[in-house]
Amino acid sequence: MENEENNVKSLVKLISTSTIIASMCCLPSVVLVLFGLASVSTAAALSDNLYWGGEGYEWFRPTMLAVASASVFIGLFIYFRNRGICTFDDVKRQRRKVINTTLLVLVVAYVSYLLFNYVILTEIGILLGLEWESSRLWNK
Repeated sequence: MENEENNVKSLVKLISTSTIIASMCCLPSVVLVLFGLASVSTAAALSDNLYWGGEGYEWFRPTMLAVASASVFIGLFIYFRNRGICTFDDVKRQRRKVINTTLLVLVVAYVSYLLFNYVILTEIGILLGLEWESSRLWNK
């Protein structure tokens, strides 16, 4: 029971880390406004530049998505290594576990990114005064 709980906790850490990394185009704006470190207009300009790639930042969003994807795959590698799946023969023997866990983590990580970035951060940003109403999923 305790081992299963540790498995779930390590997967939750893996998924939440990748979600936060992938949301770095919008998260800094919300945090800056939330703590009063930037004005709403400055935060909106920052998030526009980071999300849409304005003013030379077209590399930022794809890079963060690639880093988040890499963190998921590296995390899965470490996760399976800690559970004794170290060689390709081990992977072949436990392929159902490896495939099911990998697919579950990828789907949950992607859905959590969508929820966090496009629902939670958008709504918090709107509450803080950022002009993100047009980016609501249900307004499209």
